[in-house]
Amino acid sequence: MAKRISLHEFQAGLARRLAEARDNRAAALLAVQAGNQNWLVDLTEAGEILSVPTLAPVPLSQPWFRGLASVRGNLFGVVDFAAFHGDKPIPPAGQARLQLVGAKHNLNCALLVSRALGLRSLEDFEPIPGSADESSPWVGEKLQDARGHAWTRLKVQDLLNHSRFLDAAFT
Repeated sequence: MAKRISLHEFQAGLARRLAEARDNRAAALLAVQAGNQNWLVDLTEAGEILSVPTLAPVPLSQPWFRGLASVRGNLFGVVDFAAFHGDKPIPPAGQARLQLVGAKHNLNCALLVSRALGLRSLEDFEPIPGSADESSPWVGEKLQDARGHAWTRLKVQDLLNHSRFLDAAFT
């Protein structure tokens, strides 16, 4: 027979579980690789991960601006995140993925990444002391995992607001 609990106990338990879920989600990170760099994106900022659809090139744009992608009837500007950082361009096939990062900020923007590596917890990393990169404010804290691999936290809002990222026109 099912155990009976009072409404008060049920609500208290539900509130506790919701708070724990919120705490776990805040510590969750999406791990992606762009070229030779490993990036961690807060799950609250991560957006959707998709296979790369056909990209329509945009003439007279920066080489790192790969074009436009139609996602469920909406156009998204696609930035090759590795090429944006001076690495080799990512071929939009195989394990490459689009990460829709601008939806939370009402921007139809996607990052082309080499591959998605799944979810990670902040507790799995140790901070690496070092200097901040003044020219790239979207580059966050440097971290290291248990295997010694270096990771960088991506500050999505700082990236989306940076003038270099916003100016995709070829000059």
